[in-house]
Amino acid sequence: MKYPILLWVLLGLLSPAIAQRSHHPIDPFAGLDTLFARVLQDWHAAGFAVAVVEKKKVVYSRGFGYRDVENRQPVTPHTLFAIGSCTKAFTAALIGQLDRQGRLDIDKPVRDYLPELKFYNETMNSTITLRDMMCHRTGLPRHDYAWYLFNSGSRDSLIHRIQYQEPTAGVREKWQYNNFMFLAQGMVVQKLTDSSWESNIAERLFKPLGMSESDLSVADLQKAPEAAIGYELKKDSVVQRVDYHVVEAIAPAGAINSSVNDMSAWVMTWVNGGKYQDREILPASYVNEAISAQMVSGGGVPSKEAPDIFFPAMDLDGRLLPIAVTTG
Repeated sequence: MKYPILLWVLLGLLSPAIAQRSHHPIDPFAGLDTLFARVLQDWHAAGFAVAVVEKKKVVYSRGFGYRDVENRQPVTPHTLFAIGSCTKAFTAALIGQLDRQGRLDIDKPVRDYLPELKFYNETMNSTITLRDMMCHRTGLPRHDYAWYLFNSGSRDSLIHRIQYQEPTAGVREKWQYNNFMFLAQGMVVQKLTDSSWESNIAERLFKPLGMSESDLSVADLQKAPEAAIGYELKKDSVVQRVDYHVVEAIAPAGAINSSVNDMSAWVMTWVNGGKYQDREILPASYVNEAISAQMVSGGGVPSKEAPDIFFPAMDLDGRLLPIAVTTG
């Protein structure tokens, strides 16, 4: 009889501990810091920042590595990075707002709103819409040397170069990435609002989203207290500093600098159907359409770089979407 009594005593002692452990919340981010530190090491990266959004709040935010390697200045959630072509989603969002307000129609020829924009031939002039430009289906290839090697401080100068850019496909025939088409969208916004693209981004998006750390030029980035310096990797392991590339003339395609703190507000807006802190920033109708596939950008057998993705498609913000993936 001693053994059953002893067993009950032990169970009585263990029960509170088991109950306490079963109610102890599991940390979903346990080990994440270690994982990111390893990524930093394996990729020989200078530094990066990560934020995780859950519905209407930020549940994880941290920097790793250095924003300034030489001076050992760490990356924090406030560090500004050039977000590059993620800028295009902001530019397209302005178009979505104006469409909602009835000030334009994304399915009408873009030259209805920007007559000074001319394409290579009359078919393109009368056919290409804002939706075509947003989805990279105008028939124009990149033609990036026209701005990257022969840069200009004038957007009017760059927009006039489009008429000399020869298409390599028909309109809506083929997906081809093109930065000039987002420059043109920014100029449509400027024309219809009588205010610069920068002012529209600041007033219509940054301000209501509380993105006070973000800016729109290299000049402003260099004045920021926590600007990330640019680096590239040489010989697979040597981190080497590089100069900023000034892109102000083609800014609507890629000039925004932001932090993960600020970008979290942008992500929350999309997660919540266009609302931030229960206030509509982007029309719900635009959000639903913008995250839907608009143009097949490729097909057939998956590439070596993305072996699990079939038929990637482009949405209205110029982002690739996988519309079918393997399940094995």
